[in-house]
Amino acid sequence: MKNVIQSKFSEEDRVEIRNGVNSLMALIEGKVAALNEEERLKYGSINEVNKLFVNKVKSYSDESPSLRSPDVDWVEFRADYDMRAFLESQIQSLSSVVYQLESTKKLHDYDNFQDSLIDYTYTQYKKNAQDSGYSEKLTELKQFFPRTKKSNNQNIEE
Repeated sequence: MKNVIQSKFSEEDRVEIRNGVNSLMALIEGKVAALNEEERLKYGSINEVNKLFVNKVKSYSDESPSLRSPDVDWVEFRADYDMRAFLESQIQSLSSVVYQLESTKKLHDYDNFQDSLIDYTYTQYKKNAQDSGYSEKLTELKQFFPRTKKSNNQNIEE
């Protein structure tokens, strides 16, 4: 299949997307954490059962304030809870955008690779016809094709 996708982003769209991403990056700068691997292991993430546990504690806190532990800063608990819910919804939205962008990029990668294969075949033809310049081009391009056979899709980067 040739040209499985065509770009639907105009140059104006690209500028707006870049500006939007830059605005988002500027907006979150200094307000979010970037944990290293050790910190990620230390803090981890709570599983679904533990999320239900937190939800139940929050529910008791809201419905029966007299049963709250005095050792918990409930204003901070509520702020953490609300921020977690906000961040989760934003992560889901951004994950959807990232997935769609990655999928679209893969299709463009595929088109580029298929067209490059066509150009390579044309270069072989022109070199065999002894047209000027194609011998050097073919030598340069051959380095990307080791002698072992691979399917074309294995050569496309993720």
